[in-house]
Amino acid sequence: MPLSLSQRLSQNPYEAYSYSYPHKTAYRSLTPPRPLAPLWAQEDRSSLFLYLHVPFCTMRCGFCNLFALAQPRDDMVNRYVDQMIAQMGVLDEVLGERQFSRFAVGGGTPTFLEAAQLERLFEGARRLTRRAPNEIPAGIEVSPETVTADRMEVCRAAGIDRVSMGVQSFLPHETSALVRPQQNRQVEDAIALIRKNEFPTLNLDLIYGIAGQTVESLIASLKTALAYAPEELYLYPLYVRELTGLDKRQRRGTIPLMQAGDPRPALYRAARDFLVEQGYEQVSMRMFRAPHAPAQNGPEYCCQDDGMIGVGCGARSYTRSVHYSEEYGVGRMRINDILQAYNTRDPKDFAYASYGYALDEEDQRRRFVIQSLLTWPGLSLSAYHARFGDDVLATMPQLDELLSLKLAAFDGDLLALTAEGMAAADVIGPWLISARAGALMQAYEAA
Repeated sequence: MPLSLSQRLSQNPYEAYSYSYPHKTAYRSLTPPRPLAPLWAQEDRSSLFLYLHVPFCTMRCGFCNLFALAQPRDDMVNRYVDQMIAQMGVLDEVLGERQFSRFAVGGGTPTFLEAAQLERLFEGARRLTRRAPNEIPAGIEVSPETVTADRMEVCRAAGIDRVSMGVQSFLPHETSALVRPQQNRQVEDAIALIRKNEFPTLNLDLIYGIAGQTVESLIASLKTALAYAPEELYLYPLYVRELTGLDKRQRRGTIPLMQAGDPRPALYRAARDFLVEQGYEQVSMRMFRAPHAPAQNGPEYCCQDDGMIGVGCGARSYTRSVHYSEEYGVGRMRINDILQAYNTRDPKDFAYASYGYALDEEDQRRRFVIQSLLTWPGLSLSAYHARFGDDVLATMPQLDELLSLKLAAFDGDLLALTAEGMAAADVIGPWLISARAGALMQAYEAA
C-alpha cells in the first residue's frame, strides 16, 4: 500500500522539488513523433511563456543536477546559438497566431554567452514573440563571474527586467563545501553592475543544509543578502542528487555532507521567520518577495492553464496533453552527447516532439492541483471546477489528509497550505503525483 502523507513526512521531510509535473525523468520517446502544428492548434495560445535554455557554465557547482555543461568548446557554443535561432524560426511557422505573456532565459548560465551571442538570441526571441523589448516581463539567470558591463547592457536593452543570481552563501567555507569557489567581492561587483543598469527586480538564491552550516551562519548570509535589498530571495534546500559533484565526493568519502540528523527543517524555519520579520512576503516554500518589489502588473500568465514554449536543449514545452523536450542527462558525457545531437539536427525536425510525456486526465488534474497548492494563495476550488467540471475533494480524496493534519485549510474559495503545510511542500508535491508518473520516474536511470 502507498504510504500516507503522515508516514512519508516521518521518514523524510525532503523528497523532491515539484517545480514541474511530471519531472523530466518521467519522459520517454514519443513514438511516432508528434507534429507540433496540430498539437498547438488545439491549444489556447493567447498567453504563452517562452523559455530559452542555455546549458553552459564557467563551472559545475557540486550540487547541480541541471542539464548543463561546464567549459564547453567555442565551436559547440556558437553552433548551439545557431540551432536555437533555427528552432525559433521553425516555431514561428508552426505556432500560428499567438500571444506571449512571459519570457525567461535559464540554464546553465545564460550569461556564459558573449554579449553578441545574447543579442542574437534576444533578436530571435523578438521575432518569435512578435513583441518589442519591455512589452512583456522577462528574466534571466546569471552567475557572479559572468556579470559584465556589456552583457548587462545587452540584457537591459532587450527588455530583461528581472535578474536572478545564485549566491548560495556569503560564507567562504560554505561555498567551498558546495564546490563553488566564489569571492564576496565578485558578488558585490556583480550586484553593483545589475543595479547600475536599473533592472527592476534582483533575485538572490541561497542554499540551506550545507555541511557545517548553522542557524547562525545562515542568518548571517541572509543579513548580508538583505543589505543589497533584493526584490526577491529564493531559499533552496540542499539536495545531493545522483552523479553530481557532491554525490561523487560523498561516495568517495572525501567530504562531510549534512550533520547527524537532517538540519534542513530547523534551518528553513529560522530563515523563513527571519525573512518574514524583515517584511518579505512568502509566496512559496522557496520564494520571498520584498515590500519594495515591483507590482505584478504584466500580462496574465497561469502555469496551470497556459502553455510553455521551450527552445534549446534542456527546455521543456507544455501543452495540456503533452509535455516534451530533448532528452535528459546529468553526467558530462551524456550531456555532451545530447548537445551534439541537438547541434547536428536537421531544423525541420524541430517541428516534431519526439521525447516527452502524454498527460492523461488524471495527470492533468494532479498537475493543476500541485502547481496551485504549492504556491500561495493556493488552489482555487472554482477554477478547478471550471477546468474539470467537478469537485477537487471528490476526485482527489487524498487531499483530506492535508486537512486532518492541519497542513491545509479552506479560505473562502481557496484550499491553501498552512505555514506548516508550506514547510512540507517537498513531500506534499511528490505525494500527489500519479502512480504512472511515479513509476516512470523511479525507473529512470541517470546517466
